[in-house]
Amino acid sequence: MRVFALILSLCIFASPSMAERSVDFAAQAGDADALIAAVSEPVNLDGLKALMSEEAGANLQRAVAASAFTGVPGETASFLIGDDQFREVHLIGVAPDGMRARDWADFGGRAGLIAKSSKAARIAVLTPGAGAGDAAAAGGGAILGAYSFDKYKSEPPEIADGDLTFIVAEAAAARARFNAEERHLAEAVNWTRDMQSEPGNVLYPEEFVRRAQAALRGVQRVSITVLNERQMARLGMNTHLSVGRGSIRPPRLLIARYAGGAASDAPIVFVGKGVTFDTGGISLKPNPGMWKMKADMTGAAAVVAAVTSLAKSNAPVNVIAVAGLAENMPDGGALRPGDVIRSMSGKTIEIMSTDAEGRLILSDAVWYAQQEFQPALLVDVATLTGSVGRALGDEYAGLFARDDSIAEDLLRAGERSGDDLWRLPLHPNHNRQIASMIADVKNGDTGAPGASTGAAFVGAFVKEETPWAHLDIAGVDWLDEPTATTPVGASGFSVRLLDRLARDRAE
Repeated sequence: MRVFALILSLCIFASPSMAERSVDFAAQAGDADALIAAVSEPVNLDGLKALMSEEAGANLQRAVAASAFTGVPGETASFLIGDDQFREVHLIGVAPDGMRARDWADFGGRAGLIAKSSKAARIAVLTPGAGAGDAAAAGGGAILGAYSFDKYKSEPPEIADGDLTFIVAEAAAARARFNAEERHLAEAVNWTRDMQSEPGNVLYPEEFVRRAQAALRGVQRVSITVLNERQMARLGMNTHLSVGRGSIRPPRLLIARYAGGAASDAPIVFVGKGVTFDTGGISLKPNPGMWKMKADMTGAAAVVAAVTSLAKSNAPVNVIAVAGLAENMPDGGALRPGDVIRSMSGKTIEIMSTDAEGRLILSDAVWYAQQEFQPALLVDVATLTGSVGRALGDEYAGLFARDDSIAEDLLRAGERSGDDLWRLPLHPNHNRQIASMIADVKNGDTGAPGASTGAAFVGAFVKEETPWAHLDIAGVDWLDEPTATTPVGASGFSVRLLDRLARDRAE
């Protein structure tokens, strides 16, 4: 279909690291003083020119013709046309048809980034015939695209106050959908990004707990339980506790429950790895790149954020986040290679590398989740292995599942949400490769595919009858190149995926 101008009004949520633009959806451009427009090949400016003076429209036509802008999806261009009303016009290329919700979110992300650098007070965003859900998705994308973490800058970038206005025919429905769902989801992703970006001297297990409690305070049908090291020890969570033995910051296990479904419905349980800083322990990492290990708690933040999004939007599901929190440091009391630890399940683990600590935390956390909640579905999320990033880059997270239908559900949720997954193998050989000579299993040094043996290790603590999937997000948690909805740095990956998965299963 040919793309015509349509305006949508959207308000950007203010995270702690960005200025605020007000939010709404409207049917007309009103008194906007800048335009952002979606166009596609071949570029047709008729709908856009109808909103401005004849002279300004002609100026814009000539400027676009003289530029390299072609309207291919993702391409952007900016023009100053000297119109009495619209001082700036920005064009964003989109597909001429077949736009999915994730494509609208990408469009919104580009619009949000443009608005962030604009000095205009009131910006109207012109979109092709978007429905209410499309417009709401674009609104959420704008929140994500405008994100930055400027908390520790003495002079943070100045961002103009004002409105980012998207106009859509179904304005009231778009506004309702945005406020009920998309806004909460985008805020949850940005909360995860904030948590990932915090330095290790600020964010540690106890502080993670405080921030999660603050994020969920007052949310209906949510309860939070926190286990300290003494309570964990009584439960036999020795592998989790062993990871934190070298740190002055004690481990924690945080459980956030949202009861949005029927009382008789078994919950979906998301388990997240939360290593708030990972030195590697005695198996010390090399210094280059170690600073990024402040984000080794992404899985834990993401599962808490997904529950937050679902709860704030009153989704009709029962869902639980289990966040295993620890700091992996080397000192005289730290876990050593060669040690043998008895897990909560009773299985013994030979430690081959203290830098394979995430699977140790998960082994106790997934066992606890099964014992306590008998989940309808168990999904663990972890920045587990460097090998998954080498295999899949930063385009996909690794998906491991025993059951094809569970894998298909997750792949579908990833495609719909924009958090893409690629299924990797769980072969019986991987179970043999983690067998220990002196204990039940070993946590590394297998000489075999690291992502698959890491998944097999976690799977050794998941009962055969438990519906389960493992997500290794180590390649996508931190981006060195931006995308439409993710600036360079913390990505917040898997929040949108888990939110979508839970909603799909409820439907």
